[in-house]
Amino acid sequence: MSRQKVLFIGGTGRISAHCVDSALAKGFEVFVLNRGQTAMRPVAGGAQYLKGDARDPASVRAAVKGLDFDVVVNFVAYTAADVTSDLEIFRGHAGQYVFISSASAYQTPPARLPVLESTPLHNPVWRYSQDKIAAEDVLVKAYREENFPITIVRPSHTYDQGSVPMIGQWTSIARMRAGKPVIVHGDGSSLWTLTHARDFAKGFAGLLANPYAYGEAFHITSDEAPNWNAIVRTLARAAGVDDPKIVHVPSDAIAMVDRAWGDALLGDMAHSIYFDNSKLKSLVPEFICTTPFAEGAREIMAWFDANPKWKIVDSAKDETMDWLADAYAPRGR
Repeated sequence: MSRQKVLFIGGTGRISAHCVDSALAKGFEVFVLNRGQTAMRPVAGGAQYLKGDARDPASVRAAVKGLDFDVVVNFVAYTAADVTSDLEIFRGHAGQYVFISSASAYQTPPARLPVLESTPLHNPVWRYSQDKIAAEDVLVKAYREENFPITIVRPSHTYDQGSVPMIGQWTSIARMRAGKPVIVHGDGSSLWTLTHARDFAKGFAGLLANPYAYGEAFHITSDEAPNWNAIVRTLARAAGVDDPKIVHVPSDAIAMVDRAWGDALLGDMAHSIYFDNSKLKSLVPEFICTTPFAEGAREIMAWFDANPKWKIVDSAKDETMDWLADAYAPRGR
């Protein structure tokens, strides 16, 4: 009996690389389509590589010519135009189309917690989230009107060993280690759900070629939701810093000096959020998160210390953090 074929468009990102690994482990025949330019996470051994540019429909058509797939997963589709193009390419050639949306598409700030898949989609601030909602609308319409077999997955903040779950990425860790202050929005007490990509992938793989997932949406998150002060201190301990210098800055003030950072905060990260994963667990009972953030933070530091070329400091972000720290640090510290 031939193995089921899964195409990952992307497949080398912080989430998708782990999902490729999980799909291979479950016995799928895996294809990965991208431009071949990502060096941090190479295409997994065992996957077949297809060279193509997801932003260029003609390139995708050429890469998949003559191939049909049981599942197509697009990790780099962001807009209604992106998924409309995919529908045109994969109609009649995919048994299931999985769109990677975002938990930031949920009502922001949420009126009720925990967040469910039935929580309304509405983000009045962040264009990224608005585009994801518009893309979902296109796919839901295709499912309703033509029974196109779509599944929508909404990750929240998902990290792996090569990604620091703070604004500024390694810049924030470099500041800690240098004894410089790090910026935390608000008073640091809002709750934030962090999920290791390895755990995310467990839940994700169970949705592939699963007919009970067709026409449905799922978020995939950990049940661990520390506050931002705790997140920073956990990362600091893993980095060998006992007492990080935290400076609290209102999110509105951050948005005034850094629009992109402000949109990510006001459109997502500044609001407490945690999730009910019962819907996913009913379909994928093996979904159990086993990487607590303290362990994940240690993995991050070990990986970066072993791969120093990725210790990239964003000079513009570093300068912005200097300015905010100087403006908002308690006097006398």
